[in-house]
Amino acid sequence: MKYNVVTAKEDRDLLSRADKRICAEWPEFMLHDPVADLLDLCYDELPDYQFVITANDHNEPLAIANSIPLLWHDPPECLPEEGWDWALTRGFEDFRGGRACNILCALQIVVFSENRGKALSGVAVDAMKAIGRTHDLEALIAPVRPSRKCDHPLISIDEYVTWTVDNGFPYDPWMRVHVRLGARIIKPCHKAMRITGTVAEWRNWTGMDFPETDSYIIPGALEPVEIDLDRDLGTYVEPNVWMCHPLQMR
Repeated sequence: MKYNVVTAKEDRDLLSRADKRICAEWPEFMLHDPVADLLDLCYDELPDYQFVITANDHNEPLAIANSIPLLWHDPPECLPEEGWDWALTRGFEDFRGGRACNILCALQIVVFSENRGKALSGVAVDAMKAIGRTHDLEALIAPVRPSRKCDHPLISIDEYVTWTVDNGFPYDPWMRVHVRLGARIIKPCHKAMRITGTVAEWRNWTGMDFPETDSYIIPGALEPVEIDLDRDLGTYVEPNVWMCHPLQMR
């Protein structure tokens, strides 16, 4: 099937329609990272880098993707532990500071549930790389959220990234998509997102009870959430994996 890539600059209404569907694709707690408020601004302030994928024969979004350019001259191995939160914050600092950016950072790719299994994730990564090349950027970096890590919340991210399948590719399907498309694994970023809330908020977000101060495994989380009843505080710190695609012209 042939696909179209439509940016927010080309059709803001289409992107808005797709964006409204994102909430249904993530666990509720993932929608409460305070840094994520900046993501909404990307559509108006950085519209070239936000896009949807549609089929050639209709104008309904099949997937949506967000990215942000930023300035980074150090080796990828020096990328920070704060991953996704850092990238979104840094990207806006660079944009509003008028800095000449040289790197594109992926923020998310969401394939809507009914369209999964059609290799659209790879189409979206390739489209993001093409956008980076169009803007003469040197590389696409990504704080990748490993899609199967939630099945292994008690395994450290450092161990998880070493797992492979028989052909040597990463065990994790999302990491595997990136590697097949030319990315290399840089390192885990252990504090990519930080989400906090009251105990009542965590009950609402997860539908679970938290009867005592402890670590709890919750559906969709890559690591346990830490619940402190005395402080009325739940803290979730999510690890991701830095990966990097070169963007040299072929």
